[in-house]
Amino acid sequence: MYKRLMKLDIAERQSLFLWGPRQTGKSTLLRLMFPAALRVDLLNASEFRLLKSRPEALRERCRAWNPATGPVVIDEVQKIPELLDEVQWIIDNLGVRFVLSGSSARKLRRTGQNLLGGRAVRRELFPLVSTEIPDFDLDHALACGLLPHLYANVDALELLDAYVADYLKEEIHAEALVRNLPAFARFLEVTALTNGEIVNYATIAQEVGVSAAAVKDYYAILVDTLLGDFVPAFRLRPKRRVVQAPKFYLFDVGVCGALAGRGVLRPQSDAFGRAFEHFFWQELRAYAQYSGRRFLLSYWRTSSQFEVDFVLGQADVAIEIKSGEALADRHLKGLRAFGEEYPQARRIVVSREAHKRITTDGIEIYPWRQFLEELWGEAILSGRER
Repeated sequence: MYKRLMKLDIAERQSLFLWGPRQTGKSTLLRLMFPAALRVDLLNASEFRLLKSRPEALRERCRAWNPATGPVVIDEVQKIPELLDEVQWIIDNLGVRFVLSGSSARKLRRTGQNLLGGRAVRRELFPLVSTEIPDFDLDHALACGLLPHLYANVDALELLDAYVADYLKEEIHAEALVRNLPAFARFLEVTALTNGEIVNYATIAQEVGVSAAAVKDYYAILVDTLLGDFVPAFRLRPKRRVVQAPKFYLFDVGVCGALAGRGVLRPQSDAFGRAFEHFFWQELRAYAQYSGRRFLLSYWRTSSQFEVDFVLGQADVAIEIKSGEALADRHLKGLRAFGEEYPQARRIVVSREAHKRITTDGIEIYPWRQFLEELWGEAILSGRER
């Protein structure tokens, strides 16, 4: 079992939503953190049938519950959206705290639920990160992903294929999120193949055989079901002309590989380099939330093709991800251009070089493992504005 970094101490005084893609470990985490909680599992068929037909049964159970004992935990709350009306009444009138977990807020929004109108804070659980895994193996993580039940499983690649199939069946088809399931399946494949690239709706629409408007809706489904997120372009007071379209990353490097049919990753290949970058997006995204800093994570690219993979905050740190073992001067062009425009930025390259070094103009070239240790040890953004 992995010791997760997610802290939910706020649940001692405040209700909260815990969102996260399927199989990221939400239920396991909640059992560990709230062993004395009153549990309502909507994946349990009898529990689901009762509360679906009689949502007020939740109110009756909570009247018999002592709030001082702990919160009420409801797993997969999106399965019965109307239950939130009861939850809101119970919070306001009985003083009960709730921890509401789920893999999608889309169904709640589509049915007009207000997500408790500010009565509950939001947290999101991501796949595992490097510091949560003893004896972390980068190559294994890039190939098999970081879903907890898959990382240490010898059948991880086969289970990844099953995960993708289950997602299509359970999340998309069962909830009727799209009418054209074959087109959406093709969209997922194209999204995986273009993972980490600038989004061009028209080009993807042509590949999939649907309209650009449909592609935008498909991306919205991925965001709402927590299977990916956009990385916006960094546009703070640009002197150069910059690209403004966002990039998009799927939530897990292993799931992306399964959707793309990537197969074996070879260290010198383009596929390895893309997976290496994707993994660091996952680490930075999780760090932004788990650390409490919640900085903006963006990318920077000019019309003249200078690019930086990730910009943290308001140009506090600029990070380029390179999977090579020996970097050349050409790999630093983007960071140098960024430094001309934002001289206050700390500039970092994460690589597979063996030792850290600093160029004469101040660019720090990190071995990937040392960068991760310093990131999670609070040394990368140390002293920077939050």
